[in-house]
Parts: sequence; structure tokens; C-alpha cells
Amino acid sequence: MYKTFSMELAGRTLTADIDRVGKQASGCVLLHYGETVVLCTATASDKPRDGIDFFPLSVEYEEKLYAVGKIPGGFNKREGKASENSVLTSRVIDRPMRPLFPKDYRNDVTLNNLVMSVDPECRPELTAMIGSALATSISDIPFDGPCATTQVGMIDGKFIVNPNQEQWKNGDLNLTVASTKEKVIMIEAGANEVPEDKMLEAIYLAHDINQTVIEFIEKIVAEVGKEKHTYTSCAIPEEMFASMKEIVTPAEMEVAVFTDDKQTREANIKVIKEKLTEAFADKEEWLAVLGEALYQYQKKTVRKMILKDQKRPDGRAINQIRTLAGEIDIIPRVHGSGMFTRGQTQICTITTLAPLSESQRVDGLDENETSKRYMHHYNFPSYSVGETKPSRGPGRREIGHGSLAEKALIPVLPTPEEFPYTIRTVSETFESNGSTSQASVCASTLSLMAAGVPIKKQVAGISCGLVTGDTDDDYIVLTDIQGLEDFFGDMDFKVAGTHDGITAIQMDIKIHGLTRSIVEEAIAKTKEAREFIINTVLTPAIAEPRKEVGRYAPKIVQIQINPEKIGDVVGQRGKTINAIIDLTGVKIDITDDGAVSVCGTDPEMMQKALDMIKMIVTDFAEGQIFTGKVISIKEFGAFIEFAPGKEGMVHISKISKDRINHVEDVLTLGEVVTVVCLGKDKMGRISFSMKDVPKQD
Repeated sequence: MYKTFSMELAGRTLTADIDRVGKQASGCVLLHYGETVVLCTATASDKPRDGIDFFPLSVEYEEKLYAVGKIPGGFNKREGKASENSVLTSRVIDRPMRPLFPKDYRNDVTLNNLVMSVDPECRPELTAMIGSALATSISDIPFDGPCATTQVGMIDGKFIVNPNQEQWKNGDLNLTVASTKEKVIMIEAGANEVPEDKMLEAIYLAHDINQTVIEFIEKIVAEVGKEKHTYTSCAIPEEMFASMKEIVTPAEMEVAVFTDDKQTREANIKVIKEKLTEAFADKEEWLAVLGEALYQYQKKTVRKMILKDQKRPDGRAINQIRTLAGEIDIIPRVHGSGMFTRGQTQICTITTLAPLSESQRVDGLDENETSKRYMHHYNFPSYSVGETKPSRGPGRREIGHGSLAEKALIPVLPTPEEFPYTIRTVSETFESNGSTSQASVCASTLSLMAAGVPIKKQVAGISCGLVTGDTDDDYIVLTDIQGLEDFFGDMDFKVAGTHDGITAIQMDIKIHGLTRSIVEEAIAKTKEAREFIINTVLTPAIAEPRKEVGRYAPKIVQIQINPEKIGDVVGQRGKTINAIIDLTGVKIDITDDGAVSVCGTDPEMMQKALDMIKMIVTDFAEGQIFTGKVISIKEFGAFIEFAPGKEGMVHISKISKDRINHVEDVLTLGEVVTVVCLGKDKMGRISFSMKDVPKQD
């Protein structure tokens, strides 16, 4: 017999069915939020995985199109690889939960979320976030939870808790906050220049709502939760650390890591590792974990230097940003390019422009097919960190970083009416030593402006780090963290925005949450830093968007036609519009309201296409002059095509001022002639005359 638990959450009912399905998983809940249903499971292996020095957590979010009554497109009619939304949702579930598992736990754990029904009023992503925490909490898997997640939207300055799909899509804020009972553990946001104080208000509104969900989970755990299983600890033996400190003293380790050059530091650590390997040659069990032990030794050294001595590994002050540089136009022939450098982090972003018809179609768990007019893609090759490995396409990290930069820039993009282009930016990581995602925001701002995209404001991004001590008030927030401070620190707090507000946030932590004072200080420091970047790097490189798109970018001209004439332009089965495209080499887009966009690189051909379209949609009046091709000859006259799909007739009596017996005596098929419109004949056809064409001066 299964058990059901319910609570009211943001005006809808949240219901958890326990032991109804999935009984062989370590923890399982069939979670209903409104009519959205997600099956959430947590499963762990019996033993730790051999030979690894990390916690092998896998999070899956599976979108099934039957959940919205759709059959997948394509040949085999089956869901394929995970969509970008699935990957991003999996990351948002992973990030707050990973730090709550024991640090020395090495058993494989899989959190799977199967979306089975979607109610547009209750977002399935949020349901999965809550369900994963609940399934893990009631399981026998060691977990220092529970945790909970709330989403906040904003429309007309008013917050909406757990907004529906439409409110989430069209509001000014998309904020996701995860919390434990005491602290905030994850923040993810896209925002339309929301001021810092308003963002803080929204974050802690979500944190308060999370407490009600945590109480609900604790009630369920108390009644049906399993006893947590014991596990084999993979902690490094204390005697090993003691021996390491005798061979390599803390002072020697400090000298090794205290440099602003990543390659020098890595060379120093390599020497230390070789020294320890030689010293532990007869201790096979220690050699097996030497990499993890050396990592932890470096971590303790760096943290002590920062927290106790306020001394950063590269010698910078706590709030100092590394050397900055910004350039544009470094890549020829592309539509726009910009490069941003911060210390040993360097990103080059390329902008490509195309007609609106090249927008990306997204077939997901939305009742209506959606499209993306702006796409940001991020690449992180192995050479950027001095490593060698083959490229296997974008992983979850690359997709996540691309999405974050995309969120940051969307609020400043012009509307399709203002700039009728599809826009793609690609950020190539040339060199990486901390916060490439935020460098890609800066590089993309430069690239878009160089490409002539009339963005409303410049956007910059920066990341803050954190090192904590034994108490909540013992901490240091670091501005512009490099890779070492990210690896060994407790937080990566990325914020992007304009002078006027925040456009994106992504916060990752490795501890059990942040106090409000840390969140406030991090947001304040990122604001100060991004304004510094805008003023000292972005504006000097290019102060405003170029007035026109580049030489190699397609040009787009728009005209408005009567929507009732769209069928005339398109023609039967697209015959007319395709003929125009074939004749001129342009691309043509027509919206339902009659907005026609002509895209091409040859101004003469673009104008020719526009003239044809205008001819087709014009209500013809007597006296208009046209040039056309003879497409048919009859005994009584000839038919002249003056625009694709548009033709009129010249009666034999109207061909020449002299009497002719046969049309063929004067005209041949394919001949181009000039005619004047006489109006319409009794049969409703356009009637032309050749002999009455006025003489040109």
C-alpha cells in the first residue's frame, strides 16, 4: 500500500506518492504538481567505484514528448539525445545537491527524473528539482539534506512564486534558488536588468518559500524514510598527510603555488609529486591516492594563505582584477569578432548574422513549437588548459556556459522589428584560467557591437570566489577568481549585467550554503567589477554599435504588404516566391502580418526582388508601364509575364501600330518587351498594349 503526502505550494497542490512505483530504486517518488507529473528516483551502487578521486554523481532529466501529447519528429519517431533544456535542468539539480553528499563517498549515484505529464501552470523542471531532493532524502543514500528549490518570476515589478510557463517565458526575471534549512546553496538567474537590491529581495523570498518545502520533505522522511547505509570511506589517511608535510613542508608548498603563471605553478607541483612518488615507492596504497592527497595539500595551503594571511596565489589584492584587454575585428571576413582577455583567460567571440528564417526551432515540452532567434555557443578545447584530448563535441559544461552567456545578452538585444536578423555568437576559448563563461559575455558584447548589432547597452561579467573558516563570519570574498582559487575555494559566483542591473547569475558552491552577508557582498563586488570592465575595457574598444552591418554580412530590407496578398507572393506550392529567389539569389521571409524581409549581399538583386514583390501585390491601374517576357503565343495575342506568377495579355491588335496577320511575325517566345496596362478585360485578365507605350524622352 503506497502513501500519499500533499501540501499547498504557490496556489497549487504538490503531491508525493511514495512506494506506488519504482520500489527497487533506493528512493522513489511520483511527484505531482498540479497536473505535471515527474517520476524521480535516486539509486546508489553497493560499493565505491575503484580508482577514482571524485564523487560519481549522475543526474538525468528526461523529456518525453508524450507528456504534452506530441510524437517526436524525424525518421524513427523516438526521443533522441537530451535537449539543451534537459542538460541545463540536470545541471541545476546537480549543483545544489552534490555538496550535500559526504566528501569521502565514492559510490555511484544516479538521480533520474522522468517527465510524464506537463501542466503549463506547473513547470516540470521545478517539479524535478523538488522530486530529486525528496527521493534522495527518503532513500538509504547518505545525504546531508533535505534541500528545496523555488523559482521566482517578475512581471510589472511584482514577484511571482513558481510562475507558470507563460509567465516564466515573458517575465523580467527567471530566478531559481535552492536552499537548506539554514542557507542558500544555489542561485541561477536570467534577468532584464534587475537592480541588485531587487534581486536580493527575490533570492530571499525564494529562500523563505524553500523552508516550507523542507518542512514537507522532513515530514515525509520521518514517516517513510530509510536508514542511511554505511559506506567505505575514501578519505586520505592522516598519517599520509603527516608524512607528506615532513617531505614537503608547508612553506615549500606555499612557494610552489605562489605565482601568477599557471604553467609555472603546474611545473612546481609536478616536481613535488615526483619527490613524493619517490618517497612513497614502497607504499602502494598511498601511491594509489597520491593525486587526491596532493590536491588536498595544495587546497589547505591556498586556503590558509588567503584566509589567514589575506595573500592570493598570484599576489593580487582581495578585490583586484587581473590585467584586462579588449579588441575587435581580429578575424577577417566574419560578420563581427571581439576578443577579451583577463589574465590567462582569453575568449574570442564570432558573430554571424542571417535571416529570421534561420532561427533555431526548439521541439520540447512546450505546448507550442518555439524558436530561438539568438544563439550563443561556447567551446572549450583541451589546448586552452594545456592538455591533449580529442574533441567529442560540447559537453554539459560547454552547454551550460553557452546558455549562461546567452541569458546575459538577451535583455540588450534589439527586437526583430528593430533588427530583422537571426544572431549566432560562438565563443572560442583560446586560454583558460578562471571564469571563461564571464569572459565570453564580455567578448560577445564587443563582437556584437563590431558586427553592427544595435545592442541597447554593454554587458560585462565577472566571478567572485570565497574561502570560509570555522565560523559563519570567518570568510573572504575574492574578486575575479583564477582557476586555482576556483578549484580550492568554496564558491564560484558569476554575475553579468549592465550599468543599470543584473542580466544573469550562476552560483556554484562546495559547502553547505551561504549566509546572507556573503551573498550581499558577492553581488556588490561583482557590480563594482563589471562597471570597471565596461568603463576601462569595453567602451575604449568600441563605444557604440556600428551603424551598419559589416561588408560580408547579409543585408536585409523590409517592406510591408497587405496580408491578404501573401498568397499572391508565395504562389501555388511556393512557385512564385521560389521563382523570385531563383532569379535574384536572395532569401525572402514573410510573416503572417505581411512583413516581408529580403536578405542578400548584392544590393542590385535585392532591389530587383523588391520590385518584383511590389509588382505582384500592386493593384494594377491603367497607364502603368511594365517590362516582361513573352511566355505564350496564341492566335489572338501573347501572354506576358511581368513578375513571377503574374501575367497579362497583349491582343494581336495592340502589338503594333501596323496591321499584322500573325503574332509570330513580331514576337518570339522568351522575348522581353515593354507594355502599358490598359486595365482588365471582360474575363478579368490584365490587358496590355505594346503599341500604346509612351515614348521615353
